[in-house]
Amino acid sequence: MQRAFSVNDPFLYALVAVILLLVLGQSVFFLVRAWKRALALGMEKGTLRKVVRTSTTFTIVPAISILIGVVALSRKLGLPLPWLRLSVIGAITYEMPAAEAAARAVGATLGNTQTLLTASQFTAIAWVMTLGIMAGVVFTPILCKRLLGGVDKLEKRDRRWSDIFMNALFMGMISAFLGMIFGHVTEGLSGWIPVFVMLVSAAIMLLVGACIKFLRWDWLTDYALPLSMVGAMAMAIPITQWVAGVAV
Repeated sequence: MQRAFSVNDPFLYALVAVILLLVLGQSVFFLVRAWKRALALGMEKGTLRKVVRTSTTFTIVPAISILIGVVALSRKLGLPLPWLRLSVIGAITYEMPAAEAAARAVGATLGNTQTLLTASQFTAIAWVMTLGIMAGVVFTPILCKRLLGGVDKLEKRDRRWSDIFMNALFMGMISAFLGMIFGHVTEGLSGWIPVFVMLVSAAIMLLVGACIKFLRWDWLTDYALPLSMVGAMAMAIPITQWVAGVAV
């Protein structure tokens, strides 16, 4: 009898664990090499320990937002795939939209946890998430130097147009995400839920920014993104319930 497909199959856990162990091994290798090189250059061990502690803090705290993404994706995709994608070269701003777009293309949605993904649906989503992010790995070493050189030339020639160009690139990237947020507003009040959640996230970010600026709570800087994400996700529940009540 053929075993049913599971997004949390032990084989997937084992496969992901092997890959992540290789990545961790690489990290430890370069950490040891960097430590020995720093000692050879005459740096004190106390200074190196301080650098390690500071780097650890700045690594763990922003990773809270990544953990949130893993938990959110795991409800539909299981734990192994999101764990792998967001532990190596994945980004929460890419993985969730890519996974949702791929899921819709194969007749599923990430929000519907009542139905299970088939093996073919899961494979299609995994390929979209993986191949899409690989573009940055492939094209960055090929095009990055030329792009940065062009930006430097533009900045030296005209600083004003350089700022406009960089701002336009940034707004273009933001517009792509806004398109997904506002893409369902014509479907009724329920289509506005992502918009309401986005506004809550923005309000939390503004509040954190005000605390940093006016109260001098600089320690909040590293927690701004996790707080805005966690707060917006928590508020998404009452917002959804409110929209459902109004719709009735």
